[in-house]
Amino acid sequence: MLLNSIQAWTSNAISSRNKSSWVKLSHLKVLLFLVCLYPFFFMLWGFFSHQLGANPIDTVTRLSGLWALRFLLITLCVTPLRWLTGLNQLVRFRRMLGLFAFFYATVHMLLYLGLDQFFDWSEIWRDIVKRPFITVGFINFVALLPLVVTSTNKMVKRLGGRRWKKLHRLTYFVAAAACLHFLMLVKADIREPVIYIIVLTGLLGVRLLHAARQKQPSRQ
Repeated sequence: MLLNSIQAWTSNAISSRNKSSWVKLSHLKVLLFLVCLYPFFFMLWGFFSHQLGANPIDTVTRLSGLWALRFLLITLCVTPLRWLTGLNQLVRFRRMLGLFAFFYATVHMLLYLGLDQFFDWSEIWRDIVKRPFITVGFINFVALLPLVVTSTNKMVKRLGGRRWKKLHRLTYFVAAAACLHFLMLVKADIREPVIYIIVLTGLLGVRLLHAARQKQPSRQ
């Protein structure tokens, strides 16, 4: 089996190295944190250096939303990668990736509310009602909130592992709604949102396949 071979190779690679040769997890987290912040600083630099085209507000709003979607999909990749490689340490990076998805979604929302609508709540409400992709975006942002609130270790213990896992399956709904939001926003070239939809479908398929394989021994 290819999966078992990859896991065995990874396990052997880990056990063959001395622990002192591995970069500390905390250092890796700092590195990952800086990498995750790069798109934000890139957008800031592009905005203030006038490198984002004729409509920089629209560009930075779209970029922040796009990075929110990307980080959602990257977060969903962690568990399949853990299954594939056997590296359980990957789970320790999942929370940070998910929180960065929320960070970029929040930036996206604030840019829309502040720079696009100038916090004109009556106009914002009309926009939500009249424009379906805005409706989907708001529903999606609200759906992110319980995932963020329950992302701490204390909330995992309070909810219990099983209930926590059920709640965080909402991540797939959020990612699907984000893909739909992007697809509805694009008017002509839909290739990019379709790529994200395909990636999300593949990730969901991997989870369903893994769940089916886990149930097989109990039936025998």
